[in-house]
Amino acid sequence: MKKKVLLMGKSGSGKTSMRSIIFANYIARDTRRLGATIDVEHSHVRFLGNLVLNLWDCGGQEAFMENYFASQRDNIFRNVEVLIYVFDVESRELQKDIHYYQSCLEAILQNSPEAKLFCLIHKMDLVTEDQRDIIFKERETDLKELSRPLECTCFRTSIWDETLYRAWSSIVYMLIPNVKELENSLKQFASIVDADEVLLFERATFLVISHYQRKAHRDVHRFEKVSNIIKQFKLSCSKLAAQFQSMEVRNSAFAAYIDMFTSNTYVMVCMSDPQIPSEVTLINIRNARKHFEKLEKVSSSGTPISQR
Repeated sequence: MKKKVLLMGKSGSGKTSMRSIIFANYIARDTRRLGATIDVEHSHVRFLGNLVLNLWDCGGQEAFMENYFASQRDNIFRNVEVLIYVFDVESRELQKDIHYYQSCLEAILQNSPEAKLFCLIHKMDLVTEDQRDIIFKERETDLKELSRPLECTCFRTSIWDETLYRAWSSIVYMLIPNVKELENSLKQFASIVDADEVLLFERATFLVISHYQRKAHRDVHRFEKVSNIIKQFKLSCSKLAAQFQSMEVRNSAFAAYIDMFTSNTYVMVCMSDPQIPSEVTLINIRNARKHFEKLEKVSSSGTPISQR
C-alpha cells in the first residue's frame, strides 16, 4: 500500500534536513553537509509492514518550482495523499513563498482534492523564545485563511528539538489504516498491565504512531522528547556496533519500560506503581506481542478488523 507524500518549499527552507533526520538517521549537526535538492528526489520508506511512504522531496529553486506548476503539473500533483509545505520562518522572500504555496494549492485542488495539507513553520530555533508563540500564531492564522477551501494543519518545527518529531508523528498518524483498532487494543493492554500510559513507536524512525493514556500528565511534549532521546541513543549504540533492544528506567515514583514489540514497533509502558515487579510487566509485554503482530498484519492489508 503506497501513499504519495509531497515535501515542498523554497530552496533552503530545511526540507531535506528534516527528511534526513526522520528517515535516514542523520543527527541535526550532520545535516549541514547536505546539498540542495536537484529537481525531485524520490524515496520509498517502508512503514509498519506493507505501508510504504512514497516521499517526493521537491527541490525549491525557482526554475524547478516554476516547472512543477507547468510541464510537470499532472505528474507531481496527481494521486497525492499528503502535501507538506515547509516555510522558513526567517525567509526574506515571504511573498514569493506565499505565491508558490498558492500555486501548490491550486494544483492540489485540481489533481488531488482529497489530499491532507500540512504547513511546517520551520527553523523556529532562530526566533527568540518570547516571540515564538506570537509569530507562529500569526503565520498559522494567515495560512489557514489562505488555504481555504482546503483545511490546513500547522506545526512549528526545528531540527534542534522535539518539535520535528511531533509534526511528523501527527502526519504519519493520518496515514495509518485502522489506527482506531490499534488504539483500542492499546487501551485494553494498558488496563491489563495497570499502566498509566502505553506508547507505540515505529521501529525505524521512532515516531509515536499510537498511544493510550489512563492518567493525566503535565508534559504535553513528552512523546516527542522520548522519540528524540531514544533515537539519538539508538544512533549512539549503532556507532559502537551495539544494538538497542530494551531499556528500563525506575525510581521511587515510577517505572518505565521500552522494549521491542512487533517486527515494526517498539512499546513504552509507564507505571506509577513501582511495587509491580519488572518481570511481571515484561512477561505481559511478551504475551501481548502475538496479538499486536496479528493486528498489524490486518492493518497492513487495509482490511478493517470488523470484516475479518
